[in-house]
Amino acid sequence: MAEVVIVSSKGAAGALVAGEIAGLIRRDPEVVLGLATGSTPLPVYEALPAALAGADVSRVRGFALDEYVGIDPAHPESYRNVITREVVEPLGLSPERIRTPNGAVDTIEHAGEDYEAAIAAAGGVELQILGIGTDGHIGFNEPGSSFASRTRVKTLTAQTRRDNARFFDSIDEVPMHCITQGLGTILSARHLVLLAFGEGKAAAVAGAVEGPVSASCPGSAIQLHPRATVVVDEAAASRLERADYYRYAWENKPTWQGI
Repeated sequence: MAEVVIVSSKGAAGALVAGEIAGLIRRDPEVVLGLATGSTPLPVYEALPAALAGADVSRVRGFALDEYVGIDPAHPESYRNVITREVVEPLGLSPERIRTPNGAVDTIEHAGEDYEAAIAAAGGVELQILGIGTDGHIGFNEPGSSFASRTRVKTLTAQTRRDNARFFDSIDEVPMHCITQGLGTILSARHLVLLAFGEGKAAAVAGAVEGPVSASCPGSAIQLHPRATVVVDEAAASRLERADYYRYAWENKPTWQGI
């Protein structure tokens, strides 16, 4: 079962996860991180500069979860630009050591295999940051995705395009396709850290943590992982049946174990 940590706010969640990541970097300056985009991981990225004060980050490596297919790389909402703007530049990471899937149309047929090979060559992801969609998707693995799936092209659901339209001038500008790490790829990371905030994510969180393991809720794949941590605020935890136990377990967890 995933470890569930219920915190008071997004800021508290960001500080908690940032402390874990900073510890990894201090122990292994070449650590490989899995980077998510969207609004959910922002509290972590915002807390990291203070947590990393004095640490050498020049050799940190990272792999983004996904990219839109066919988007102009110069577009401000290409995930290459988002990762650069929200993670690489604020933290002072080396841009050439942070990769996103290649969404270029002319090479898309083998872009998934290329990305899988790059992750394997780096030794795999140590800690993968995840958000979860209102329909339970992680990465861009929409409901129905195979738990064995690897990096590949997917068609975005109408709901996901509506959810992401806030980052564009209109929903018509949201690409129809993406290239995303598969659920099998995500499950290969050594530690999964899923974050969720707000009542709108409560049903998805409950399905991922306590519901049946089902392709209908891709986030439920975390139940198959030996080390998965779910960090949520009170609103996102509001539909968890065993919330009292999760609080009790966290309060009594040995501090040396971290998250």
